[in-house]
Amino acid sequence: MKKIILFSAAIILLAASCKKTENNASEQLPDVKASSTAKVCVDKGPNVEPGKVSTESVFVKTTSWANGKTIKVKFLNGTTFLQGKVKQYAKIWEDYANVKFSFVTSGTADLKVGFKYNGDEGSWSYLGTDALTYAPGNEQSMNFGWFDANSPESDFSGTILHEFGHALGLAHEQASPNQNIQWNKPVVYAYFQGPPNNWTKADVDAQVFAKYGKNDKTISYTAYDPASIMQYFIDESFTTDGFSVGENTVLSATDKSHIAKVYPK
Repeated sequence: MKKIILFSAAIILLAASCKKTENNASEQLPDVKASSTAKVCVDKGPNVEPGKVSTESVFVKTTSWANGKTIKVKFLNGTTFLQGKVKQYAKIWEDYANVKFSFVTSGTADLKVGFKYNGDEGSWSYLGTDALTYAPGNEQSMNFGWFDANSPESDFSGTILHEFGHALGLAHEQASPNQNIQWNKPVVYAYFQGPPNNWTKADVDAQVFAKYGKNDKTISYTAYDPASIMQYFIDESFTTDGFSVGENTVLSATDKSHIAKVYPK
């Protein structure tokens, strides 16, 4: 789970997606310790413009579901095994949020989930109710692009919890107004401008460095939580003070308490 896009305050962020990095992603920077299993995640919507700051933060209020809603989820493809993993980890959110995920096989659904659907190797989800607007009918609203029968359990846990966090309206933690990461910008630029991402400098500015303003009324946020399932990997070389974040694979205490406030029982 590691790729980020941020947009202008005039643009509502609609989806978040992730692409698996390859070993050659760190060849330009041998001090970067990202493994071949690291993820690089991108927020995306219909009006994506590189280099602009996102309106995203921890929770986007405009994308919230009705409290107590049963959210219908339908698989567009995938093996019984992979579908079972999604059901297993998605339902962990139900322990803390006053919502239910009902997995259906026919009729209409709120969320439509694919596995490498139409060859898409990224993992992503629309934010909350934006799935209804931008993926109506039987259009896909979530994708898992690198799962197979041999995927490690930590990959299932981290990725599924993350994408269903987006589906509940949660956004990337590093965009929090309370985040004060001391970025080593030359290293970050070099890393993300190299393969497999090949971003422009403007992309990196938007995807990595931008964050919300503290007075933004469209969001709900807490103290910055590097342990959040919505926070992405940060190699220690990406910061000037050695701050780093590993691959988070479980809900943090703040994830649990914040989602319980957003969807109170």
